[in-house]
Amino acid sequence: MTILVAILIFGIIILVHELGHFAVAKLMGIRVNEFAIGMGPTLFKFGKKETTYSLRAFPVGGFCAMEGEDSDSEDPRAFGSKKVWRRVLVVIAGATMNLILGYVLLAAYYGVYTRPAAEGQAAAYSSTIIAELPETASSYQTGLRVGDEIIKINGKRVFTDFDVANLMQSDEDGIFPITVKRVVDGKKQTVELPAVQFELQTNEETGGNVLIYDFKVAPIRKTVLSTLAQAGKMEISIGILIWRSLGDIVTGKYGLNELSGPVGTVGAIGDAVAQVQTVGLESLIMLVVLITVNVGIFNLLPLPALDGGRLLFLAFEGIFRRPVNPKYEGMVHFVGLILLLLLMVVVTFSDIVKLFGGG
Repeated sequence: MTILVAILIFGIIILVHELGHFAVAKLMGIRVNEFAIGMGPTLFKFGKKETTYSLRAFPVGGFCAMEGEDSDSEDPRAFGSKKVWRRVLVVIAGATMNLILGYVLLAAYYGVYTRPAAEGQAAAYSSTIIAELPETASSYQTGLRVGDEIIKINGKRVFTDFDVANLMQSDEDGIFPITVKRVVDGKKQTVELPAVQFELQTNEETGGNVLIYDFKVAPIRKTVLSTLAQAGKMEISIGILIWRSLGDIVTGKYGLNELSGPVGTVGAIGDAVAQVQTVGLESLIMLVVLITVNVGIFNLLPLPALDGGRLLFLAFEGIFRRPVNPKYEGMVHFVGLILLLLLMVVVTFSDIVKLFGGG
C-alpha cells in the first residue's frame, strides 16, 4: 500500500506539470493530439474528439503531444503556427504549475502547523534573527550579537532558517564570513563580520566534523500574511538549494551514484509515507515540495528535449525573426531525449542497487 501511495503522489506531481502545458495549449488555441501520464506501452486510453488521453506503463514522466511541435504542420492550430509569446507561455506552463503546487503545499503546511513560542504566541516557523546567544559562545566572541538578522553566509543570500542551517553545515572549518543587519545607534545597518567562528564536533559514525550551533533564532508569529510570505521564502530557499546542487553535479562534486531517478524518488516518498503515523506529515510534505520544485527547475534547464531547450529555440526565433528548421530542431530534441533516457537508465539501475542494499 505504501509504495502505491508513493507512486500516486509522484504521478500527481507529473500530472500537474503536464496539465500546465495542456491547459495553456488549449487556451492558446493549439491542438493537443495526446495527453499522457507515464511512459512506455499504453495501459488504456480514451477520447473521441481531437485529444487522446492515455495512461502509460511506467510512472516516470508524461507528455502533452501538440500538433506540429516537432515537425512541420499545415494545421492552423499547430504549435509552430502560433506567435512566439504564445508558445513561450505553453512551454513554461508546466514548470510554473510545479512551482505553484509547491507554494500551495508550503502555505497549507505553514497555515496548519504550529509550535509553542515565547509568551504563548503561535509560531509556525523561525526567523533568521538571533534571539539567544551566550557571551561565552565562539560566535559571540567573533562578532555575532543578539538581535542580529543574518542576511548572508559565505557571501550567499539567506532567506530562511533553512538556508542558515544548510550554509553553515556545508562549511568545513567552522570559520566563515557572515553579513547581518544590526541596530546601531537606533538605525539598522548592514555589518560585515569577516570570520565568525563556531565549534566543531566529530561525528563518530562518519568521522567528519559537525558544526555546533551556539545560538537560537526568534520565532515568527503566525498570521495570514506571514504564512504566505514564509511559504514564498521557503520555496525560494528550496529552489536555490536545488540550483546549487545541480551546479555541484556539473562540477563533479556529486557522482551519478548519488543521483536519484523515479525509482529512488518513489522509494523516498514511500519512506516518508510510512513514517507519517510516527513523525507526522511534515517530512512527507517537505519531500513532495522538494520534488515538485525540482521537477519545475530541472525542466527549465536549457537542454535538448527539456522545456528549457525549447525556450532556447523560441528565443532564437524571437531575436532573429525566423524559426529554426523544425526538422533540425526535432533532431536536436530527439538526441537530447535519447541521452536523457540513457541517464535515466543509469540512475534507475543505481536506485535499484541501493534499494536492494548494494550501495
